Amino acid sequence: MEKAYKNLGYILILLIPLTFLAFFKTYFNQFPTFEDNITTYIHLHAVIASIWILMLIVQPILIRNRKSQLHKKIGKISYLIFPLLILSFIPQMIRIINSENPNILFFPLADSIVLTLCYSLAIYYRKNVSKHMRYMIGTAIVFLGPTIGRIGPLILGLSENVTQNSQYGLIYLILIGLILLDRKNGKNFQPYLQILGVWIIHQIVFNLIF
Repeated sequence: MEKAYKNLGYILILLIPLTFLAFFKTYFNQFPTFEDNITTYIHLHAVIASIWILMLIVQPILIRNRKSQLHKKIGKISYLIFPLLILSFIPQMIRIINSENPNILFFPLADSIVLTLCYSLAIYYRKNVSKHMRYMIGTAIVFLGPTIGRIGPLILGLSENVTQNSQYGLIYLILIGLILLDRKNGKNFQPYLQILGVWIIHQIVFNLIF
């Protein structure tokens, strides 16, 4: 693993408390009864998304500890988990389409597209460790959307518009920071430029819709 990324897995552990905080009011604090419109599909989505986040954390840690064979085996499991993750968005999308605010379909649909794009590129470049890692980081960044998107209005009392654009700002800072880090170390930062471009389009479409 590249020296600058040796602690990547440990940094990604931050996704766990962020996710817990973001979904505490609407999901976790209903344990164990889950009576407030929590369907089986929501539970399935939560379980699959949790598995995916754990895989994102474990994989770079395995590489750091030179467990490449186990890393590859778990990588093959992702061929099953990732499609299930994307499919788990569909019940939510159907519910939104039939709701009074169908425009919020933008969020799960756009995030699913970015996830699929980053993951597909990561798999395409699976034999190119440098590009593979950077596109997988791209999939991890997508999870900032549903976490910050809930922390802003539910915990900090921000409007949804301010929250969403603040989220874009944070994502841009992360990607620009990674680009500068790679440039400093003489690494290929093209994947981050591509991911940055995707998020700029994401923001433009959001502001056109909302």
